[in-house]
Amino acid sequence: MLKPSVIRSLIASVLIATQVAPLAVAQNQLPAMGDGADMTAGAERRIGERIVRELYRDPDYIDDPILGEYVQRIWQALLAGARARGELPPELDERFAWEILLGRDGSVNAFALPGGYLGLHLGLIGVVNSRDELASVLAHELTHVTQRHISRLMTQQNRQAPWMVGALILAALAASKSPEMANAVLTGGQALAAQNQLNFSRDMEREADRIGFGVMTQAGFEPSGFVTMFEKLQQASRLNDNGSFPYLRSHPLTTERIADMQSRVPMTGSPMGPQEPTMEHAMVAARARVLSYPGVDLLRAWSTEPELAGFASLSAPRRAAVLYTAALAAERLREYGRAIALVRRLLALTTGNAQASRQARLLAVDIALAANNLPLASSLMETLGSGPSLARPELLQLAQLRTREGRPELAIDSLQTWVATHPLDAAAWQALSAAYRDQNQVLRAVRAEGEVQMAHLDYAGAVDRFKAARALSVKGSLLPADHIEASIIDTRLRLAESRLREQALER
Repeated sequence: MLKPSVIRSLIASVLIATQVAPLAVAQNQLPAMGDGADMTAGAERRIGERIVRELYRDPDYIDDPILGEYVQRIWQALLAGARARGELPPELDERFAWEILLGRDGSVNAFALPGGYLGLHLGLIGVVNSRDELASVLAHELTHVTQRHISRLMTQQNRQAPWMVGALILAALAASKSPEMANAVLTGGQALAAQNQLNFSRDMEREADRIGFGVMTQAGFEPSGFVTMFEKLQQASRLNDNGSFPYLRSHPLTTERIADMQSRVPMTGSPMGPQEPTMEHAMVAARARVLSYPGVDLLRAWSTEPELAGFASLSAPRRAAVLYTAALAAERLREYGRAIALVRRLLALTTGNAQASRQARLLAVDIALAANNLPLASSLMETLGSGPSLARPELLQLAQLRTREGRPELAIDSLQTWVATHPLDAAAWQALSAAYRDQNQVLRAVRAEGEVQMAHLDYAGAVDRFKAARALSVKGSLLPADHIEASIIDTRLRLAESRLREQALER
């Protein structure tokens, strides 16, 4: 997800962060497992925000409402499980972000960042066979955060060069896009320091497995997902990892870890073997594969796969995945007629399965909007519901549809209600800005653009937009409602300027 130039800037950022928040620990004393380390939660959150600001700017960052919602359902269940088990202290629960950023990268990778941020590549979503396998990875990464592993690594490294801390954190991120850069970052330091770091990391990996397993089962997921995910990673490891599994480099797999998880599953009474994916999961995994930049040739091959011999003999989930892949691939190729025909077959196949049918209809609306077939999109939206109870994917689709139909007022009410309770939803603010502009409500549109920048932690951009909105409010007479909006803009501008000053002090 990160480019070499971004990595270099992040190394500098983390170096600064370790100097701003100096750590002290007794000579030759390692923090015990479970210690909170000496770094405060606020300091760790600030380090995470520096890294995440760059991730938001990266072209591979993707906010796909359908994939995001699926991952969030699993993530929120795991957070609830961690709270129930007492693994998530109230201070961390309140101070950390608990946010997952999706990367369009097709490699199999996930990583925890300081301050409760997680990165998840679409490649990993595309290879997991069930929501339980995905939950096992997220539970493992969640435990790295709740057990303060990153801050403990920094505490351990306090007697070494500060930049080494940044290098060790960022090497795992660099590996997915540029293994050479990752190696250069690591080999620039002392070999002994790196080896000590890796030794400590193995202890953390075991702890993340053990606690993550408990969190996952507490959240209601099948514990066998841990074992089957390990089996996937083990198979990739035996193939000497061709670069598609950077997760193996940042999370080295050992026979001890595999045996430990295998020994825990029988105690739960869970089946050990791989499970057939649900139809919904098969379709979500298919979406992740198509959205991870597979290339035109592969898209063309996928779009014709339902016509191949043997398609009819596949299980229902596999057929759903093939049809979903083919329809979305055809839409990406702008073969809209073919895409619509394929998604109609998918709609027929998923009849009677509520979750799968919804995924098929969401895809159908996406294709209809891409084809600019607004009547078809409108008729499909009617089957997905309406009103304030809409989920995020339907909400954003409906907002796009109504704005393009020339009826933005129908989108504004629902979007205003949504951002009132989800103020950091950049996509919703962007949709609201478009709807405001279509109604010539320029002041509110520019304010919404500022909120997009706030959500992406780009406070300089937010200051620019809020100042532009304030300048608009000074010109001419304002309606009473616009006076309220102008007051809100002033408040948001002061907050953005305050955050920007804080950033400047940390440089």
